[in-house]
Amino acid sequence: MDAAYRSLGRADGIRWTPAGVEVEAPPARLAVRFLAPDVVRVEMTPAPEVPEPLPFARTEAEWERPGVAHEERGASLWLASDAMAVEIQSDPVRLVFRDGEGRLLDRDDPESGMGWRYGSVHSFREARPGDRAYGFGEKTGPLDKRGQRMTMWTTDVLPHLPTTDPLYQAIPFYVIWNAGRAHGLFFENTHRTHFDMDREGTGRYHVWSEGGRLVYYLFAGPTFAQVLERYTRLTGRMPLPPRWSLGFQQSRWGYVPQQRVEELARTFRERRIPCDVIYLDIDYMDGYRVFTWDPKRFPDPSGLCRGLKEQGFRVVTIVDPGVKVDSSYPVFREGLEAGHYVEDPAGKPYMGRVWPGEVHFPDFLQERVRRWWGDWHRTLLDAGVAGIWNDMNEPADFRVHDEDRTLPEGTLHRTDEGEVHPHREVHNLYALLMGRATSEALRRMRPQERPFLLTRSGFAGIQRYAAVWTGDNSSWWEHLAMAIPMLLNLGLSGVAFVGADVGGFRDDAEPELYARWVQLGAFTPFFRAHSAHDTRAQEPWTFGPEVEAIARGAIELRYRILPYLYTLFWEAHRTGAPIMRPLVYHFPDDPVAARVQDAFLLGPDLLVAPVLQPQARERMAYLPEGEWVDFWTGEVSRGPAHRVVEAPLERIPLFVRAGAMLPMGPVTQHTGEAGWQELTLLLYPGEAPSHWKTVLYEDDGATPAHEQGVSSRRAMALAVRERHLALDLADPEGSYAPARREVGVEVPFLPGPPRQVLLDGRQLAEGSGFTYETGRGLRLQVPQEGAHRLEVAW
Repeated sequence: MDAAYRSLGRADGIRWTPAGVEVEAPPARLAVRFLAPDVVRVEMTPAPEVPEPLPFARTEAEWERPGVAHEERGASLWLASDAMAVEIQSDPVRLVFRDGEGRLLDRDDPESGMGWRYGSVHSFREARPGDRAYGFGEKTGPLDKRGQRMTMWTTDVLPHLPTTDPLYQAIPFYVIWNAGRAHGLFFENTHRTHFDMDREGTGRYHVWSEGGRLVYYLFAGPTFAQVLERYTRLTGRMPLPPRWSLGFQQSRWGYVPQQRVEELARTFRERRIPCDVIYLDIDYMDGYRVFTWDPKRFPDPSGLCRGLKEQGFRVVTIVDPGVKVDSSYPVFREGLEAGHYVEDPAGKPYMGRVWPGEVHFPDFLQERVRRWWGDWHRTLLDAGVAGIWNDMNEPADFRVHDEDRTLPEGTLHRTDEGEVHPHREVHNLYALLMGRATSEALRRMRPQERPFLLTRSGFAGIQRYAAVWTGDNSSWWEHLAMAIPMLLNLGLSGVAFVGADVGGFRDDAEPELYARWVQLGAFTPFFRAHSAHDTRAQEPWTFGPEVEAIARGAIELRYRILPYLYTLFWEAHRTGAPIMRPLVYHFPDDPVAARVQDAFLLGPDLLVAPVLQPQARERMAYLPEGEWVDFWTGEVSRGPAHRVVEAPLERIPLFVRAGAMLPMGPVTQHTGEAGWQELTLLLYPGEAPSHWKTVLYEDDGATPAHEQGVSSRRAMALAVRERHLALDLADPEGSYAPARREVGVEVPFLPGPPRQVLLDGRQLAEGSGFTYETGRGLRLQVPQEGAHRLEVAW
């Protein structure tokens, strides 16, 4: 750093607190506090007048009161819990973090430490050999961000390349992995923030924000799951979404007029391609005025939504934040009269420009504005709209022609108490607060339905309100491949409900690219095809019969795995765990798994290895330690090993962890179709002895009744030994009763004909109790109610 940089100097006074210490290092002040035994909060205030960070990223979570020991050892202060110790060196002030066993976790760079330069605040941290850096929200480029430099500033950018930065999301959180152990850091600062993860190879990381205090939280880990559990305890977790939002979703900028949307829905049903959602982009509105319908293009929106719902479709409409300047437009008039808009430095509503032309932007920093904005959604909900899609919410502004394309940093926001905050401080929060306004409105207006909100932009904590898609990608093979590390890092940043536009938004998708993309999309948490108005049609049937059949098969498989997927959503809701996971998440001691970015795990038991190159009919896949069963052929492979996998165009390589079980549902045309609650347990015993446990979660998939405990949780265990397996199904817990009397059980790749099949100790006869066919395996039914034990010998 230059001579203007000033780092923390000598400690000039200390005050012990129940869970930490406050250190005076004039003119700065440092506060270190344990929130939990494995979570420490650090706050460095360069001067008394620097305000606290705006608190919207955090929840009001209750933390267990940690037992913290205080000690002075020579020139250092020590704080210690059972899980972590913090050494505060006093001259100069530097922090060193160790785990409960004394191993180094993280430390300040000895030379530069923490400090400030004019209005910016800085943290220099030691970068250790072997570190890999994950998270950082939505970023292009490789999975491991060690050696990258990134900026957190929500930005509308098109197109984006592997080097493009920043993008739509700004999530200042990362996880460091080293030698099988993980720890995380969250920097709570809403100003433009930069992360230099040792780009120059100097052996140190540099994080700095262009204003505010330096506030960060360190999560000790040592597993990815523990880091994410703590981080999402702080910033919140995703609510359980409606089950229909897990189905396939079709979108395009240009689905007009109303008759075209109705024809689209009929075609999906006639061609027997499952689909749950149809999106309406900006052209459904009257002159791009939010909360309106174009009376010529959509003369009967209520009839449209009602008719589509009768066929099993939900309608999701886009809502942008810009309010058209038009004195005859009620939304504009109300906002102007009530003072709801962001202001320019002169105190007048700031004038921007987006799709409607000249616009004002609501000031979502105020609760009264969020309530007003939320109430306007009634015009859409009363017509039957099922969900909302927030776009352009960085916020984008066409009037500004610099690389930010957003409101000038000097525009003004106000709190409900009248405090003024410049846009440079509020910008990164804008989409988060718009999402909060929308989510709260949907809950308020439809208290018996779960809300669904999709957003392009957001900040730390956005998972509390919305699913996230990765914005305006392109129909390029490079973007197909880049989707995997982008989605994995979002999941490692607390945002579990994520996806990329299948087929690509910009440019024309070729048939093979679309086929491979829909195969990948079937295993991403959010599964939507979307394209721009000036591109070729990208519905499944527009690519010819072969690709239509491939797309149908991939989408049907998505509907079959919904019971497995829904349980993963419940886990994300409960613990903050990602749904789509890098291999290193479950194999932290494997240095090869730590760098795999062209494959992923869907939950703990399904390894997905998509084809990412044109004309490829095989690919190299890395299988971590243990046995893996080819989902399609039943071939058993042992890892850790690379192997070449056949991948004809109609097949995506999939592997099931040997000894596991996949709960599967039926193929339905939408998630609410009769029979959707049918359940089949597919067992994959493998060849080696194994023992596996899980819980199957179920509820009504539609209402918030699960928040009052109306759900079903069923423990399951599968034990495999030589030529024998035993499946134990516990009695379901909870007051929700699925509408079925029996559960199917299949062993699709049983190594040989069964010698004995016992259900609850009673021997079953082939034909009446079970069926077995070479190539189709063993099949039988067990009662839904009660606890049961199935044993099979071969």
